[in-house]
Amino acid sequence: MIEDEEPLARLLVNYLTRAGFSVAAASDGPSGLQTVRETGPEIVVLDLGLPGMDGITVCRNIRTFSDCYILMLTARAEEADTLLGLAAGADDYMTKPFSPRELVARIAALRRRPLQSKTSQNTGRVWGSLTVDPTGRDVRWAGKAVELTRTEFDIFAVLVQEPTRVFTREDILHNVWGPGWIGDSHVVDVHVAHIRRKLTEAGGAPNTIRSVRGVGYRLGDPQ
Repeated sequence: MIEDEEPLARLLVNYLTRAGFSVAAASDGPSGLQTVRETGPEIVVLDLGLPGMDGITVCRNIRTFSDCYILMLTARAEEADTLLGLAAGADDYMTKPFSPRELVARIAALRRRPLQSKTSQNTGRVWGSLTVDPTGRDVRWAGKAVELTRTEFDIFAVLVQEPTRVFTREDILHNVWGPGWIGDSHVVDVHVAHIRRKLTEAGGAPNTIRSVRGVGYRLGDPQ
């Protein structure tokens, strides 16, 4: 828990502890980053506005050594802040004010994700120049590695499972975040945009993931 508002941090730590979590807390960016390095947590709850080092920078640094889930907190509702947080590697976000119970529920949903992923037991898939290995969590375009975050990989693996099927946002949320997830479904759009960019940077076709207007997403033609 990296949060500089002491009353809020204390409240959230108490809620999470009572829910059965072991929580380490930090109140600024540098100490929070160091705490993540030392404790290797499953999930980081990260405030966007931190002293010493802002949450975006902390998030980017965490992503250089950890694939833990990152849930970003922001006091600002502007879409730009959300996009920046997700682009830096956050998996989900919540806007203040929020209910501590909602935070506990959202964290519990993140922890369930690896167990619920339909791709966890599947063998690798090849779609044209694209190779996806769910076991090794590896994506390659014509042999070149595509570095995806955990959430980006989970979304992409869902699409690859049935490459000719059109998945709605709700389908993807159900497969990746699990049933009963609460939050903004447009988080899927942001993650898909990041996957597209990374595939293109690796030499992939811009339409590897196609938007189907009014429905959702599917893989493009394999060539």
